[in-house]
Amino acid sequence: MENRVLSGMRPTGALHLGHYHGVLKNWLTLQNEYDSYFFVADWHAFTTHYSDKIDLAGNVSEMVVDWLAAGINPNTSTIFVQSKVPEHAELHLLLSMTTPLSWLERVPSYKDQQEKLKTKDLGTYGFLGYPLLQSADILIYKAGLVPVGEDQVAHIELTREVARRFNYVYGREADFEEKAELAVTKMGKKQAKSYRSLRKSYQETGDLEALYKAQALLREQQNITLGDRERLLGYVEGVGRIILPEPESILTKASKMPGLDGQKMSKSYGNTISLRDTSEEIETKVKRMPTDPARVKLTDAGDPKKCPVWQLHKIYSDAQTCDWVQDGCTYAKMGCIECKQPIIDAIKEELSPMQERIAKYQSDPELIKQIIHEGSEKARGVAQETMAEVREAMGIVY
Repeated sequence: MENRVLSGMRPTGALHLGHYHGVLKNWLTLQNEYDSYFFVADWHAFTTHYSDKIDLAGNVSEMVVDWLAAGINPNTSTIFVQSKVPEHAELHLLLSMTTPLSWLERVPSYKDQQEKLKTKDLGTYGFLGYPLLQSADILIYKAGLVPVGEDQVAHIELTREVARRFNYVYGREADFEEKAELAVTKMGKKQAKSYRSLRKSYQETGDLEALYKAQALLREQQNITLGDRERLLGYVEGVGRIILPEPESILTKASKMPGLDGQKMSKSYGNTISLRDTSEEIETKVKRMPTDPARVKLTDAGDPKKCPVWQLHKIYSDAQTCDWVQDGCTYAKMGCIECKQPIIDAIKEELSPMQERIAKYQSDPELIKQIIHEGSEKARGVAQETMAEVREAMGIVY
């Protein structure tokens, strides 16, 4: 569904500013504009933490608390837990039958994470196959849009390829064209004529405008079933029935949040500021941040572009403050501690109201359980509908 959004997070520990700026702020906007599904990816936690003794139950609950405190609204969004919808695993298994091994091996994060997490044994199928499980997470809800960080865009591209291949292999029913032509007649004479004209224009000349008009025409149809609509979407493109629609990714403005060391902020790299860090912890962490190595003494000139603190200023500081930082650093007019203070103040101001809401939700664990249960039940209903179509397309209906 083009108006459905889906995204998830792994419950491997405390949420940090990278999660907030890289994903959650985008969710806050999207939940008011789209049919939004946000899930705790607890199975995904095992891809890199399968041998770690993490408090999974506690992490799942605390993650939902943080989402709510950040502003995710369970009345407008569906909040659920991955393992409570076992259909994710079934679709993952079935998609693995048609997905080439080479597709998984070329995902950029596969080798990158193995290199950065050398202390962990990541030579497992679960780690190699987690982008495919992620594809199943997305495709089972037919999500049109997936808000992700910059490092996850390649996974959405993989998801599109997986959907395309599945539709190619299983969307070609033996009597596809006959069923498609029958579906056209159900649209009514005027609409059918328009559809055929647009289909011809797209297939003969590659007119993308005609394709978009045909897709819009089909979305407005009230006289055809969902199956016929998907069949005709494929028919206009000259392929088979679209069983699993291809999603698009949405990036946030600060999709790659810098960590305390200048790398991407990640728990794996130990360079984070948690959403629950105290004022003292925030101050200590920022003050310990490395700066431009050229600035050994206060009188040494520096270059903001070589300093991790500058990356945070670009996110937190206004134009006037950024000018002040550039002038003070480049011409040695200020020390690095002075430069860091606006960042410290901005982070405290951002997290203070959020932490108050965290305390409020923590005091009502039954509410959190109820939100998870209701969201998971709703999500499972949608997933079961998709799996019924997938099984039918694959012939698993006996």
